[in-house]
Amino acid sequence: MADLEQVGGKNASLGEMISGLAAAGIRVPGGFATTAEAFREFMGELAPRIDERLRKLDPKDVDALAKCGAEVRSWIMARPFPADLERDIRSKYQELTSHTSPETSFAVRSSATAEDLAEASFAGQQETFLNIRGADNVLEAIRHVFASLYNDRAISYRAHHKFDHAAVALSAAVQQMVRSDLAASGVMFTLDTESGFRDVVFITSAYGLGELLVQGAVNPDEFYVHKPMLEKGRPAIVRRGLGSKLQKMVFAKSDKAGKSTRTVEVAEADRHAFSLKDPEILELARTAVSIEHHYGRPMDIEWAKDGADGRLYVLQARPETVKSRTRDVEERYALKGSSRVLTSGRAIGHKIGSGTVRAVPDASQMARVKKGDVLVTDMTDPNWEPVMKLAAAIVTNRGGRTCHAAIIARELGIPAVVGCGDATRRLKDGQAVTVSCAEGDTGNVFEGLLPFEVSTRERGEMPRIPVKIAMNVGNPQLAFEFAQLPNAGVGLARLEFIINNEIGVHPRACLEYSELPAPLREKLDAKTRGYADARSFYRDKLVEGVATIAAAFWPKPVIVRLSDFKSNEYKKLLGGERYEPDEENPMLGLRGASRYLSPDWLGCFELECAALRTVRDELGLTNVELMVPFVRTVGEAREVVDLLKKNGLERGKNGLRIVMMCELPSNAILAEEFLELFDGFSIGSNDLTQLTLGLDRDSGLVAGSFDERDAAVKAMLAMAIRACRKHGKYVGICGQGPSDHPDLALWLMEQGIDSLSLNPDTVVSTWMALAEAPAAKKSAAA
Repeated sequence: MADLEQVGGKNASLGEMISGLAAAGIRVPGGFATTAEAFREFMGELAPRIDERLRKLDPKDVDALAKCGAEVRSWIMARPFPADLERDIRSKYQELTSHTSPETSFAVRSSATAEDLAEASFAGQQETFLNIRGADNVLEAIRHVFASLYNDRAISYRAHHKFDHAAVALSAAVQQMVRSDLAASGVMFTLDTESGFRDVVFITSAYGLGELLVQGAVNPDEFYVHKPMLEKGRPAIVRRGLGSKLQKMVFAKSDKAGKSTRTVEVAEADRHAFSLKDPEILELARTAVSIEHHYGRPMDIEWAKDGADGRLYVLQARPETVKSRTRDVEERYALKGSSRVLTSGRAIGHKIGSGTVRAVPDASQMARVKKGDVLVTDMTDPNWEPVMKLAAAIVTNRGGRTCHAAIIARELGIPAVVGCGDATRRLKDGQAVTVSCAEGDTGNVFEGLLPFEVSTRERGEMPRIPVKIAMNVGNPQLAFEFAQLPNAGVGLARLEFIINNEIGVHPRACLEYSELPAPLREKLDAKTRGYADARSFYRDKLVEGVATIAAAFWPKPVIVRLSDFKSNEYKKLLGGERYEPDEENPMLGLRGASRYLSPDWLGCFELECAALRTVRDELGLTNVELMVPFVRTVGEAREVVDLLKKNGLERGKNGLRIVMMCELPSNAILAEEFLELFDGFSIGSNDLTQLTLGLDRDSGLVAGSFDERDAAVKAMLAMAIRACRKHGKYVGICGQGPSDHPDLALWLMEQGIDSLSLNPDTVVSTWMALAEAPAAKKSAAA
């Protein structure tokens, strides 16, 4: 890195890794770099001429920018190399190929002295040339790379960031290519790119050379690896996402320019399989962590697998410059209205933007984009950058979370929804839309200009209060973001959300796959792509959902409630109509503990237990605790605890705590007897209120009488809290009440409850309100 001024950030980093990380087993393909001095010698008297031309340019005038850039590049392309520089490049190339083979391919890339620095890192400012063979073609590619310092997007970027054009020089990298055209390649980050969460490595992967992935032309596979468990030697992959991977870039026979790649369709079977095996994912994650430790900061790393030798290589590494620069300010966006969803895709960031659709088929028409428009196109590449900064939001047909549009949207701090598939067809030019990335991984484009609010607060120390504040978390996709709120862990993680949103299939349909009618099997096949079979799909998706939440909050406790769907809710899942009964009042029917003990449900419950056992015992996320919902009788409680033990989830084993959801009057009345079987109570105030007051909370006719603060409900709450305190058992509440009613939260704190598990959006406000109470001030003073 000491040579940064000579060879720019990219080449300095390559040299740093080759010299400093080879001993750690990190493989970086070799090559050579031309220096900034060589570039300046090549430019000679052309440099002041270019500087004069750029001084007259208004970079906001897209047409003038294109004309100026083309003119400057033509001057450079017509310029011969100085004789000594050409001789040295030929000599170095000869030396490289003497160690490999004359048929070895090289990539010729740029490394600008103001590129890939901690304060400035943009995707693909200059050109890259792949599969280059022969000294003549290498020289021609280097000239093209030099000229690309004056691409329209590069000129615009330097003007936007107030870099002096004349102060920027270029180093060319000539690096041996990895045969990823025969395997896969991708990008990885040593943090989560959306939330900035530091305890994961985020890996993207697609078949072939990496250019299509970076451009956003393919939707890649995605993997999250939990660093703390990786360090312990655990199989720490907590989440997987199967990308469509429709195309790949491969080597081709050289054309006249020596640029020899082509794009081909990916075979159907390969599209439906993950492009990396688990051992490869873990090796990449270990590599990423080693690089992060070496540099001492979050990193953005390109990697490739060589299909010839089967090994993984690092192609470049640079500092991650968006989330690692984020100030300690929490910013939250929330929609305040709703309308028809026009299209959906992968959400980039957590913001909301609105404006007029500007549907642009290609970069030649990008001048139509005006400030505040919503840019809609098939995909973007670096040529789009001069107008992307004008957009209120960006929507694309193609791309994943590391595509060009995603990277630039993060850099600019605007919302983007990528990989929609049909955005250019569904969104009409001139249409008013709202682009929301505030609901998790899925970004939605809504019809019309919807109202939304933005709230901010400085992150910092929270005041001491005599109660722990935990969170209710259902959506694993938001766990990394929620974990950065002040919290004492998760008081309620709902399996129902994972089953409904991540799986969408009735568990019996997965277990009885061979007995399903052909049309239902076809639908199930489409959902389970990438997994060994339907049973594995159900179990593994449960594992991934729970593990993501547990990893986000590690090592704080995460209480996972066993599934508590009612029959009418299970019926809505794929295949559910085959298995679920018709019940007059499902709220009081086959749910919770009764369902687990039903002979028809035994296989499904075993599948659920296997997933939770995997999270704790194999992945090592022992902060996961279990909660048993809707237990009607002490006898039923005893049977469920025994059933859990038979399935390898024994209370006390490997530190496992099992709590019971206290949500029926019988639970409070016989609290001491139930507590003999459990490690404590988590009070479900929704059902406790319903059953104490005898009203159906799903009925709008009696909804006005529903109030967790009713004296009868409070009597039940007090009874449960007293019993837990008497026996030294845990007691918390995970129902809606304290999130909705700060006065109830205060009353519960005064009763001596251990924890309040709140909806994430009420954590800070409730915490601050409780801190003002006399009991909290007295506790803080003590």
